[in-house]
Amino acid sequence: MGDKIVIENLDFCFGEKQVIFGLNLKIPANKILSVFGPAGSGITTLLRALNRLSDLTPEARITGGRILLDGQDIHAPDVNITELRRRVGVVFDVPTPLPISIYDNIAYGPRLARKRNKKAALDETVELALTQAALWDEVKTRLHTPAMSLSGGQQQRLCMARVLALKPEVILLDRPCSGLDPISTSKIEESLTVLKKQFTIILSPHNIQQAGRISDRVAFMLMGQLIEEGPCTAIFENPEDQRTNDYITGRFG
Repeated sequence: MGDKIVIENLDFCFGEKQVIFGLNLKIPANKILSVFGPAGSGITTLLRALNRLSDLTPEARITGGRILLDGQDIHAPDVNITELRRRVGVVFDVPTPLPISIYDNIAYGPRLARKRNKKAALDETVELALTQAALWDEVKTRLHTPAMSLSGGQQQRLCMARVLALKPEVILLDRPCSGLDPISTSKIEESLTVLKKQFTIILSPHNIQQAGRISDRVAFMLMGQLIEEGPCTAIFENPEDQRTNDYITGRFG
């Protein structure tokens, strides 16, 4: 497997304020990469830049460098942004189910894309997505009840299933377990370790322990700069930069 995403010399600004500085990062396919660091490190900005959600903020802009997805610049003039966001899906920290049924939450995207409107095909898509998100067994007998009736942890897995129903290639997760109990967190982590066989996963972890549990590779960012990146075990056991060591061991951040 090669690199799914390559970031080259990325500079990113909000208005006049630069928040990412000369970032170079290669993200291999079918791995879990956790990007961690203290608040204000630019991690959420980076995730939003990877599927151009940052375009929705008027003052946000890339001022240098580029982001390549399968070797193609995602800011090239001919890029279809809707298709890019299908290929690179995102799950946010706060669950955002639509105020409709569990089934319709999952079917919404495929229906909108007009790819799977036949009921049998939609049924198959819904079951597969919920299974991949480790939620099917809990909701299969109540698919037509309101999604808002689910617990917080179930709602977050529903949001993950909603992304998976669009058959993305990359999944971005911005602190997806930040408001969840340990059992729900464990279920999401178990799902991610299975999903990486099919998807490339980029995670802003809930905490440093989560990064250590499920990551293949980790990247430490500080004040918009990439300090260190590499295999999870190597970074956690023998970081090359003292600032990485200080953050991992809780001396700051």
